[in-house]
Formats: sequence, structure tokens, C-alpha cells
Amino acid sequence: MPKERAKDGRLNRRAFITSASGLAVASAGSLSSPFISSARAQEPAKVGLVFAKQGTWTEQGEHLVNGAKVALEQVGSKVLGRPVEFVWLDEPNPQVAQQNMQKMVDEMKVSAVIGGTNSGTSLAMASVAKRSKMPFIAANAAARDITGKECNRYTFRTLATTPVACRAVAPHLASIGKNWYFLVASYVFGLDVYKSMKAELDAVGGKEVGFDETPLGTTDFSSFILKIRQAKPDVVVLAIQGNDLSNFLKQYKEFGLQDKIPVCNPVIGDSDLWSIGAETSFGIYGKPWHFSDPSNPPADKEFAAAYSKAHGRPASDKAWLGWQSMRMLIGAIQKEQSFEPEKIVAGLETLQVRDGEALTYYRDWDHQLLHRYLVLRVKKKITDKWDYLELLGQSPANPGDLDTLFGSKAEVGCTLGSL
Repeated sequence: MPKERAKDGRLNRRAFITSASGLAVASAGSLSSPFISSARAQEPAKVGLVFAKQGTWTEQGEHLVNGAKVALEQVGSKVLGRPVEFVWLDEPNPQVAQQNMQKMVDEMKVSAVIGGTNSGTSLAMASVAKRSKMPFIAANAAARDITGKECNRYTFRTLATTPVACRAVAPHLASIGKNWYFLVASYVFGLDVYKSMKAELDAVGGKEVGFDETPLGTTDFSSFILKIRQAKPDVVVLAIQGNDLSNFLKQYKEFGLQDKIPVCNPVIGDSDLWSIGAETSFGIYGKPWHFSDPSNPPADKEFAAAYSKAHGRPASDKAWLGWQSMRMLIGAIQKEQSFEPEKIVAGLETLQVRDGEALTYYRDWDHQLLHRYLVLRVKKKITDKWDYLELLGQSPANPGDLDTLFGSKAEVGCTLGSL
């Protein structure tokens, strides 16, 4: 188990944990007798949500927002006695994501923003967070730069980075074979997966037998699949998402390669597989969370039950990311007894919640959420229309090794500025 952090950022025994219901609670005496005026108590606080409402990322955006809503509903839609409201704006591209976040800061007077259906828009919004001094939680971005060389004091990230995901899945692929073919989307996330997985392959003395980049929105993968078939790799490493992944898997199966050359995507979303359907889904995948994982702690199980009741379907990993991000934001506000940006940042830097045998928290020196990572594969026989996956393992095996899994300061390369 990781050591607890002191006020300077290291863990201490007065740090926040959560109850089984997932609501933030504190050690004795840390939240005593808050003073909130009756007028201020009735004034709604606003939290901005910047997630996709259109295009490739639409379904993931909806899941992220729905998860955040469950977290707010679990505290009665009030924090510190004040009603809390969401403002949801679109992020069709990085430029509009920036503009919409700036609008939230300048015109809508939000207290914090949760957003980023992908890495490109998240990086764009992180620059607004830094410039405007607005707390921003990037819920669904995996590119390392967000909490690496482009990190800033006001930006936090919930999803594991691509190096973490790749470090978790690589041993499973190496056990299959060490000749890998890479097919990645031609943007920051895809290229980051390639860089990370190539490093893992090199570390075990493996060989790259092919590499291709695909534009977002690719519908015909036949030329790439023909090259894969000719190269005869042991494994195909993918870094494609959404509709692109659906199109690839359908065509890969049509070529008869499903049971001949395994495929792996280190970062997957449930919605990706659900949109493909049970008949077409196959492969090895990495995820931060799975709704049927028996090792989920009580708070996560309560969230999964609440989500299923509200939406008539299980919570996806994206819904969990939205819930966890909002859960942490609520806990930070409660901990600091304030909606002020600087106080929220301080709360996020010191808050921790219970995750089974471990604690999960935003690491104070890079603002990356430390949480276990799962390696799963599609079941040979799917009997549940939602539950396609079975657990291969989780990383790290020892809960006390979370900090190692997520990388050292030298590796991550983050230098946070002052508030």
C-alpha cells in the first residue's frame, strides 16, 4: 500500500478517503463547522463539461457526462449546501474545445471544468486551464504530454497514460510472440501508443515487422490488412478508436484473420466493442475499469448499480471515468470547504480515496490519477449482451507498486508551475 501524503503533497493519515457509498468523508476534525451564508448556500455553483456531442466521439462523450451526473446525484446534487449545476458544451475539434472552455470561464463563471473525449482536445483545454487559472480534469485523454512536458498546475488527468497502458499489456503480448505489426491512428494518441509499445517491444528483444498510420475516419482498411497478412506478425498492435476500430475488426474478420493473428488495443472503450457487437468483437484490450470486475471496491459497485438503474445498461469505462473525475472534484471541494479555483487545486492534490487494498489519488507532482490498470480479452463465448470481456490480469500485481507503474519524475518530465 502506498504511503500517505503530508500537507506538502506526500500522503498522511489525515488524508481524505471515501465511504462505501463513494461520498467523500474526512478524518476526524478536518471538516468541522463550515461557515456558509444562507444566501451563498442557495446560489448554484456551476461545473463545466466539455465533451463531444457529434462525430466519432459522440457516444463516449455521452457516457462520460452520464457518469459525472451519477456522481453528482449521489450527493443530492449539492456540495457544501449549494446546488451544483452542469453546463455541457461541445468539443468537435481542439480549437472549438478551447473556445468553449474559455466561454465557460469568462461568461458562465464555472468553478471547474471536466472534459476531453480525446487527447487533442484535452491538450487544447489544458492551455486554457493554465492561462485562466481554472481547475481542469482531463477525464479521457491518454497522451503522455498532458501530465508530462505540457503539464500545468491547474490540469489533472484521470485516464492512465499510454505508457502505463502499454506497460500493462506488453507482457501478455510478448508471451504470444515478439514479432509485432503496428497500425495506429494518425494523431497524438496513436503515435504515442506506437512510441510506448515499440519501447516495450525493444526491451524484450522483439522485432517490428510493419507500421502504418491511418487517418481518423478511415472506412476501408483492406490495404492495411493485406499488408498485415503478408507480414505474418505474431501480434497486431492497434491504436484506433470508435468507428475506426469497428470498421477494422469487421474487415479483419472478413479476411479470415480473427483466429490466426491476434490483435491488441492497449486502450479500449466498452462503447467501441458494444457498437461492433458480440459477433464481431475479438482481441486483447487494456482498460482502467470494468463493471463486472469482482475486485471492484464497494463505492465502484454502488456506482455501477446506480448507473445501471438510471440507464438500463451497465456502466462503461468511460462512464466510470466521468464518475471518478466528478467524484474527485466533489471530494476536493468538500475537503477545502471552498469553490475557489486555488482551493480546488489544493484539494485535488491532497485528496485520496479507497480502491480495495490501495489508495487512488492525483499524484501531487504531475496530477496523474494513480489507479490500477486492467488487461482483458474478448470471451470465446459471449453469453451476456453487454459483458464481452474476461480478466487476464491487472497491473500492478502489488498495489504498492502503483507509483512505479506510472513512472518516475525523470521519465514523466513534468514540471508544475506555481498557483
